[in-house]
Amino acid sequence: MISSSLSQEITALHADICSALADPARILILYALNEKPSNVSTLAEELGITQSAASRHLNVLRDRGLVISQRDGQSVVNMLADPRVIQALDLLRAVLTSKLKNQAALAETMEPSELE
Repeated sequence: MISSSLSQEITALHADICSALADPARILILYALNEKPSNVSTLAEELGITQSAASRHLNVLRDRGLVISQRDGQSVVNMLADPRVIQALDLLRAVLTSKLKNQAALAETMEPSELE
């Protein structure tokens, strides 16, 4: 049976972290920040998005506690709040890769008439 505390923890996880990861651009920002702390204009250029879009995504990530910012002169440098988020994303990517490999293997064993 699922405990009440587990249910509450999962609800908080979904509200705080999963919703922040719902956009691929935000995940790419996290990976970019894992490589090196960056300002918004550098992130926008690297991801091929507008500076305003990068800024909006960074606001979501900061609000959810995944990114922190520090002022460096006139620039604001963004960095990961906790590098373990990249480990979690890498694990999810590994799960997805396994799933896709399993689906491909299954498709190879099926007869052409079964694929229609």
